[in-house]
Formats: sequence, C-alpha cells, structure tokens
Amino acid sequence: MKAVILAAGEGTRLRPLTETMPKPMVPLIDRPLLELLVDVLRRQGFDEIIIATAYLAPQIENYFRDGFHLGVHIAYSFEGYHLDGRAIREPLGAAGGLKKIQDTSGFFDDTFAVFCGDMLIDVDLGRLLEFHRAKSAVATMLLRDVPRGDVSKYGLVEIAEDGRIRTFQEKPAVEDAVGSTINAGVYLFEPRALEWIPSNRPFDIAIDFFPALLRAGAPFYGLAVPCTWIDIGRISDYWRATQMILNGEVNFIQMPGKLVAPNVWTGINLAMDAAKVDIRGPVSIGSSTKIENGVTIIGPTVIGRNSVIETGARIDSCIVGDYTRISGFADLRHKIISGQFCVDQHGRSVDLAHSGYTFLVDDARERRRWDADQEALMNFLRAEVLTLG
Repeated sequence: MKAVILAAGEGTRLRPLTETMPKPMVPLIDRPLLELLVDVLRRQGFDEIIIATAYLAPQIENYFRDGFHLGVHIAYSFEGYHLDGRAIREPLGAAGGLKKIQDTSGFFDDTFAVFCGDMLIDVDLGRLLEFHRAKSAVATMLLRDVPRGDVSKYGLVEIAEDGRIRTFQEKPAVEDAVGSTINAGVYLFEPRALEWIPSNRPFDIAIDFFPALLRAGAPFYGLAVPCTWIDIGRISDYWRATQMILNGEVNFIQMPGKLVAPNVWTGINLAMDAAKVDIRGPVSIGSSTKIENGVTIIGPTVIGRNSVIETGARIDSCIVGDYTRISGFADLRHKIISGQFCVDQHGRSVDLAHSGYTFLVDDARERRRWDADQEALMNFLRAEVLTLG
C-alpha cells in the first residue's frame, strides 16, 4: 500500500530547534520523529512511501535514502527547483504537493494514506480504512477530541451522525468554536479526490482542498479512532512528548541502549563511573558521551551522543542535544539545550553565543582557548552556583 508523509514545512513554531534541521527530523530520544512515522506505516502494511520535502530536504533524503534499512521503499518529492546549482524552495501546500506527485508519475492508483509529518502517533489504520470503504468515501480523516481550551491551535471539524463532514473551522477562538473535535492530520484518499486540486499552484489541504470537497458534495467523512496522538507543533509539545516517552507512557517506542540501572539507559562507548555520578532515572544517555565524576542528572532527562558533562554540573529534567559540552558550574533545570541554544519548556530561548553563555554550554567539538584572565574567571565561577535561565 502507498502513503505520503508531508515534511515540507519550516517548523517555525519549533524554533530554535528547526533552524538547522527540518521539523520531522527533530529527535525523540534518539530517533527522528519522521522515522517513527515511517515505522507506524510499515507495521500496518504501507510499504511504498513518498516524503514531500522542501525545507532542508537533503537532511531527510540523506538519512532515509531508499528506505531499505527500514523495511520500506521511500521516494521523495521536492517542492521547488534548482537555479545556478542552488535548491530554491517553492512549497506547494500539502494538497498541491499531492497533485504534483500524481501529475508527475500517476503514483496513486488505489486508496492511499497521508500523514502530517509533525505528530507522534500510533493508530489502527485498518479501522479507518474499513470505515472509509464502507462509506465509499473519496476522502476520510482521522478525528480527535481535545480539551476545549486547546481548540484555537487546530482545525475543528463538525460531522453528521453518519460521520459525514459538514463544516470546518480553522483555529477558531475558544468562544467561537463549534465543538472540540479536530482534524488529527491523518487521511485516506482515493485517487479521484485529487481531481479537486489544481495543478502547478500552491493549494492548502485544510484551507483550500477540504472546502472544495464540501462545496462539490463529495463523500467526505471523518472518524475518531482510539490512538496515541501527540502534536509536535510547538516547543511545549516536543517537551511533553519526550517526557512521556521517558516515563513509559508511549508503549510503542522502545528505549534505546542498554539498561544499566533502574530507568537508566546508555549507549556504548560511554565514559562514566556510575559509582561517582548521581543519576536518578528515567535518564537516557547517548553513545560516546563522557560524564565526569560529581555530576548530578535527574530525570526525565536525555543526554545526546558525543556530549561532555563536566564535574559539578547539575542537570534536572532536560533534553541535551548531541555534541554538547556542559560546564561543571552549570545548573540546568527544565531546559532543551545544545551547543547553539537553550530554550525552556515553554519556548523561551537564549542564543548562547550572542548572550555570552558559551562558558556554561558550548559545542563539545570546539577547542577551548582561554587566556590567563579567562582561566581566572572560570576558577571564580566554579566556586559559584550558576543557573542558566
């Protein structure tokens, strides 16, 4: 069976994480979100997958290649063109991207699935497919109920008793919302649904395509299916998803590495004397990382690969990126941090280099070149308790 994962967006609401990587490549523990979506599709029989790309597309293509190592066949549809050897992004919108694929190759020859590339999900697509076919639908979307206070973040859907979609509200104010049932970003389409999408122009899936189906009176349905579903649209969502995985609340994701102590998982080539480090799980530590004596790590926390945590550092409920050095006088709490940035769980960000905080956190691959005055400052700071806020 065939599927498309929509991965062309810039992910502006996830900045600064997405300044150097596409949103679907943001890691959850040690695997990109996009890989988890591919795995969900593979387990349910979708073995031909096209990933629609634009922003930083080579990162996705170089990681997934042809999909062989993941047990699927993967191809790519780049939304843009090349000019003077440079890739120029020209996003077509989610629906426009689907039309481009069909116009180019006629890829869609039967019912196919479409996943938005910014969610953590585990859903029984078989139930959705059975409903879709029973209704002779041209399009069916997965529905989800959310707390009413959250409706302004999503596209709301109003359905009839038989599941037929009546109306949409795109991110309404709470007081104007017709309900609390939302579009969950998973769709089943028949190839003929693409006839309502114009060629060679941007066309949004929620703002343009779905209203076109409604105006045409096409058989367009929605169904709520029990599932694990976490939107990863904002920093707070990313934070919550990571916490849930570490706490064992997402049962379809296996923790990586070796279990070396209760709720503590590590990769190989780890430099750490466990007897001289205070670790309180759940904690995941990546391979080739160095944890010096006298460090305190309190979970839920992720320490990325090839990182260095120096003597005296305290890390409490943090996500530490790959190749990150944390100095021994740093006290980090509820932060997402790398060698370039520090952001709290609500999205408040600090640019480390421009703010002069590289003495607290920097890239582990950088060689430090401190003069005598800087070394004296470091010795002074080591006698203080510093918290990066």
